[in-house]
Amino acid sequence: MSNYNSGYADSSMSVSVDKVLRNTYLLLSMTLLFSAFVSYMTMGISPIAGLICMLVAFGVLFLLKATCESAAGIPVMFLFTGLLGAGIAPTINHYAVNVGPDVIYQALGATAFIFFTLSAYVLTTKKDFSFMGGFLFIGLLVMVVAGIANIFFAIPALSLALSAAGVLIFSGYILYDTSRIIHGGETNYIMAAAGLYLNILNLFLDLLHLLAAFSGDD
Repeated sequence: MSNYNSGYADSSMSVSVDKVLRNTYLLLSMTLLFSAFVSYMTMGISPIAGLICMLVAFGVLFLLKATCESAAGIPVMFLFTGLLGAGIAPTINHYAVNVGPDVIYQALGATAFIFFTLSAYVLTTKKDFSFMGGFLFIGLLVMVVAGIANIFFAIPALSLALSAAGVLIFSGYILYDTSRIIHGGETNYIMAAAGLYLNILNLFLDLLHLLAAFSGDD
């Protein structure tokens, strides 16, 4: 009887994880497309307007956390990702005008390749990457502090180093966040999608910076 109950619990957990995964990737794909559309439509906005959109987006993140357990969290998720799409529009426009659209497509392709490869690895192997949480958080903290310092010092080499570190850190977060979903550490698909969205967005921006720099035009 106990074996039956144990098997039933395992089966229920598997179904629950599969449901979270399915809903996460569905919402993630829709919000990525929506964000890309908003970014394309707002490429003419000023950098100041883009910065305002970014700041408002991070304010909306608190609203997302408050509504993620209800259906209201879905439109808030679209608002959050739409604002971030508008927020990065001036950056995308800068590279499109000064470097060329090819570098944007290359960064998109590289981002998609890294995301799908890492996600497939975790989903296939079921490996637990929870041990990476502390290292990734410390690395992210160091990146933020160094990034703020570089606003004042404007050292190109440090900027490139930060982007390279960002590629590693956000790739690590893709492993970590996907692992949390399949091992039951994250059961809310809205927050799971938001976390993966931020990983993908930051990975894309860091790759874009590096590719533009290597092209010799940034």
